[in-house]
Amino acid sequence: MVEDQTQNERLLRLLHLAQTAAEHAYAPYSRFRVGSALELDNGEIVTGTNVENVSFGLTICAERSALSTAVSRFGPGIRIVAAAITNLNDSPSPPCGACRQVLAEFILPDAPVIFPAAGGLRTLTFQELLPCSGDMQLK
Repeated sequence: MVEDQTQNERLLRLLHLAQTAAEHAYAPYSRFRVGSALELDNGEIVTGTNVENVSFGLTICAERSALSTAVSRFGPGIRIVAAAITNLNDSPSPPCGACRQVLAEFILPDAPVIFPAAGGLRTLTFQELLPCSGDMQLK
């Protein structure tokens, strides 16, 4: 029970950091401002935000932005132990399919991922978000 409370507090802290990151989003086209916070296995937390482009295909999501920061700062050996995604639009926003696939290279299967969903916040393990991801890793 104490462990659950500690994990909930940890995830809410990550969510707050993701919210702060979302305030820096560059989203002039969709106005959908997203932030992400990743807790790494070395104890560090990195954040990222979405950066849009007039060519929507070149837009980078908050999760991939945070992951790029993590790899740039700590190298490709890092692992994600928890993740939070949120937005400033009060809308559901689980990680998109592209972000799930990119995160799969670095996130632990049992890492909790918290995000806004219909009806409130939802927390799932990464394995629940992307079943069979452990089988698909190319490492």
